[in-house]
Amino acid sequence: MQVRELSVEGALEFTPKVSQDDRGLFVSPFQETSFVRATGRRLFTVAQTNHSRSRRGVVRGVHFTVTPPGCAKYVYCAQGAALDIVVDIRVGSPTFGAWDAVEVDSRHFRSVYFPVGVGHAFVSYRDDTVMSYMISGEYVPENELAISVLDPALDLPLPQDIEPILSERDQAAMTLDEAERRGLLPRYEKCKEAEAALWL
Repeated sequence: MQVRELSVEGALEFTPKVSQDDRGLFVSPFQETSFVRATGRRLFTVAQTNHSRSRRGVVRGVHFTVTPPGCAKYVYCAQGAALDIVVDIRVGSPTFGAWDAVEVDSRHFRSVYFPVGVGHAFVSYRDDTVMSYMISGEYVPENELAISVLDPALDLPLPQDIEPILSERDQAAMTLDEAERRGLLPRYEKCKEAEAALWL
């Protein structure tokens, strides 16, 4: 499995080997040995798995979890294709305000590790695109917040040939600057503490 460090501190891309023959294919999008080599630790205890299916043009995010408690994610595309985006919204992070994007699809099965406190968004390139998530914490509605994926200050790489389809929640999401002024963004040191606690 190939591993690549992303522009957001702590975020990683994993690309597994895909075995194909006339029957179909076999792939392991998560491999513990590769994760340990890249991070120095095993994957967090999985508290919840999520599965989303989206039509072409759906944009979800930028979503994040209040920290503490925070949560980490390991995400891949099980069907279809999408642009998966990680955004550093951790105040005090060396890469605060930076983003990186990974093309994920059901051909290469790249996965993205999202450390505690970063924002997550994706754009579906095809109908019936399925995203699969392993998450370190269970969903608690009041802990889930959103930054606008259309915030011009972030300048996220939304494809020009796709008209974004957003939920009401994501349409009404605040800008990064507004979230910072309101004190809603995770603090880098608290995120690192929360992440370290996942392996205690």
